[in-house]
Amino acid sequence: MIDRLKEWFRKGTSINQSEPLARLQTLEASLGFSIPIKDQSVFNQAIRHRSIVDNEQYESYETYERLEFLGDAVLDLIVTEILFEKYPTENEGFLTKLRSKIVKGDTLATIAEKLELHKALEVGERSTGQGIELSKSVMADVYESIIAAIYISKGYSFTYNFVLSNVNRYLDFETIENKIDNFKSVLMEYYQSESASLPTYKVLSEEGPGHDKTFIVAVYFDDKKLGEGVGKSKKKAEQQAAKKAIELLGITKN
Repeated sequence: MIDRLKEWFRKGTSINQSEPLARLQTLEASLGFSIPIKDQSVFNQAIRHRSIVDNEQYESYETYERLEFLGDAVLDLIVTEILFEKYPTENEGFLTKLRSKIVKGDTLATIAEKLELHKALEVGERSTGQGIELSKSVMADVYESIIAAIYISKGYSFTYNFVLSNVNRYLDFETIENKIDNFKSVLMEYYQSESASLPTYKVLSEEGPGHDKTFIVAVYFDDKKLGEGVGKSKKKAEQQAAKKAIELLGITKN
């Protein structure tokens, strides 16, 4: 099955001879290894943002989104294995929660930023200068697509060691263990213990093109605004709004 997946991606990735070699060289410097000539096309696809479709030079399936799909699954398995080996006495619930914190967008974006993957990202002409390459959600997506490209090119063992190196070098497990990862849940639990009412969320505005929207959401309790959040999806904006509310109310994890 894995071999079929690899072949599926290789066949689905077109080769673009005009892609600047400098972009791949930048990526190689970030990753710390050379990209084989036979796999350059898949790595080019891994750093091609969907805004490039606006130029009508590529189809949507030639952007990093297909690779992101595969990378998400590969990364999930690798992180599961890392945690299984690192915490031999912890139960399934602890491991599941910690895995979700590691593979979530903000954490992956942190690794991508440390690797400076944004320097290699290809975006559409209309989006150049808008800071897309610095967006946390984009950085997280690119990291997943890069993981898929590495997996296709070099196999599971190499990819596992690459991720393990990233995790050990750039993440603090103790900090992640104690990190609140669902601010909405914490805020809801707080009000459930204090009142029969629950906070509500309202979208204040939507900005940007369809492929790269930004949402501004506010959270209210008894018609009083507690905070605003900004995100690339309504859910992410709601989480940020809840975070602001938690800070305002002085709510702690415990």
